[in-house]
Amino acid sequence: MINKEVEKLLLKVQKPGRYVGGELNSVVKNKDDVDVRFAFCFPDTYEIGMSHLGMKILYSLFNEKPYIWCERVFAPWLDMEKLMLEKDIPLFALESGDAITDFDFIGFTLQYELSFTNVLNMLRLAKIPILSKDRKKLGQIVVAGGPCACNPEPLADFIDIFFIGEGEEADLEVIELYRKCRNENKTKDEFLRLASQIKGVYVPSLYEVDYNDDGTLKSFVPRDSAPAVVEKRLMMDMDKSYFPESFVVPNIEIVHDRAVSEIFRGCIRGCRFCQAGFLYRPVREKSVDTINAQCRALCENTGYDEISLSSLSSSDYTEIVKLLSELNLWAENDKVSISLPSLRVDGFSDDILSRIQTVRKSGLTFAPEAGTQRLRDVINKNVLENELMETCSKAFNGGWTKVKLYFMIGLPTETYEDVEGIANLAQKVVDTYYRCENKPKGKSVTVTISTASFVPKPFTPFQWYGQNTRGVLMDKQRHLKDSIKTKKINYNYHDADTSYLEAVFARGDRKLCRALELACEKGFHFDGWGDCFSLDSWLEVFEECGIDPDFYAVRERSLDELLPWDFLDYGVTKKFLLSEREKAYADSVTPNCRQKCSNCGAAKYGGGVCYERR
Repeated sequence: MINKEVEKLLLKVQKPGRYVGGELNSVVKNKDDVDVRFAFCFPDTYEIGMSHLGMKILYSLFNEKPYIWCERVFAPWLDMEKLMLEKDIPLFALESGDAITDFDFIGFTLQYELSFTNVLNMLRLAKIPILSKDRKKLGQIVVAGGPCACNPEPLADFIDIFFIGEGEEADLEVIELYRKCRNENKTKDEFLRLASQIKGVYVPSLYEVDYNDDGTLKSFVPRDSAPAVVEKRLMMDMDKSYFPESFVVPNIEIVHDRAVSEIFRGCIRGCRFCQAGFLYRPVREKSVDTINAQCRALCENTGYDEISLSSLSSSDYTEIVKLLSELNLWAENDKVSISLPSLRVDGFSDDILSRIQTVRKSGLTFAPEAGTQRLRDVINKNVLENELMETCSKAFNGGWTKVKLYFMIGLPTETYEDVEGIANLAQKVVDTYYRCENKPKGKSVTVTISTASFVPKPFTPFQWYGQNTRGVLMDKQRHLKDSIKTKKINYNYHDADTSYLEAVFARGDRKLCRALELACEKGFHFDGWGDCFSLDSWLEVFEECGIDPDFYAVRERSLDELLPWDFLDYGVTKKFLLSEREKAYADSVTPNCRQKCSNCGAAKYGGGVCYERR
């Protein structure tokens, strides 16, 4: 139901479809018939937010409850934001057109550290106080979850409740508690104290923080019976875990414009740079029958003709060939293509290839991550060069002519020889194409290499590592560019400046709240977009707040230092992370979880890969 004031602005903005709502499968309720209104806010544009699977799951889950109305809210792009400020139109939800000041919960998903300014800017646009201490009443409860909640401290002054881990159960438990507290006329403080007792809930206002003279964390102490350690929530039985039969079908083209089916959570691999691989342990799979039924329902209810099988490593699904065979029984007749977006180099078998021939031949993507075997061993990638060449041969003989390879630069122990190794590896892929007898006739090969600057993240073996300086990262990017000797290789790289700011907030503490507050006052937003990001402006903010950003991004942490996220329990022990760090610096690999248990700690959850027969 479009707001009449908003409707007047639509001809003046680039993409009106971002703001009108009314899409197929969107949920509209009578607000007089619901007890709790939940504004699900994605701190980025409509096209990105509408591609996010977690939002689709929770939106449908909440709306299946007759007493909850969950609506979607996205960050307006620059043209729309300017008009909203000029016309004094507060941030609104798509389903009702109502300002989000009218909602009981304002929930944010934290997918990326550079979205933090958008979280605050969206509150500012909604005319809601950004500091939690300034929101006194039981209402407008600001909550947040997602992968970046694994270090919630840079947002601690703004968020009332963080959900740690997977949210399907904890979110509803907090909403039920809210209804009870409101009926009993309890205060916001009373509600928050009770909420802190729910497993997977962190209430930052209930913890006192103190610092040493050198700026490191001295103590982190709970009060009012809040738990000293907050343990993550997770869904152990994925067949019983909620999954929607339909998605909201967007009005305009979005980033991932297809149906998406989640096939498992977690990852067996243990790549030492990968935060998700540790946060979502243990691996928990859905059955073939469940996935097949969910895929078919989604295609029937949305009209999509492509379905993506989502996971951290799709080819590690134990019954991937059987699953693809079952899907193809109906997908081929219905002209639905199946894509596997996260294939491993060593998981691209002939069986898989033969079953994804329906995928458009636009290109295949693999992530060797490092250019030399030594460095791949450091990060525990467990991929061999000959495996990559064999995989590319299968792809080229199967009709593909484009391959994308993802790498990181700035990894621990990396040398310039390792950087050159990226160009050398890409050249070997080009050479492999021309050695293939069954390659497509009359077509040349294109190999695209993309590099991201490594950002050390919490709950990984590299959480203590100091990021390369921006100067070193940019020098490595130049060196790689100079090492490429053919036009058949394209090179894209991620800006080192944004990676630096990402590292600041990834390993930051509560002292960064003041910098975020000041950035909000100055109108910072969309830091992940080149149109808006300015590192120089951020450095001015840090200087004004008396903060040295190198302290968070570049400084090597001592192994006995109290880290800002040490009070959270994601199931992986610090002892295990330290042992993996030692093995990394010894160029030593760890077998994957199906080959051998490494006693990471996740077995305490009592299920998943930890209890499979090996």
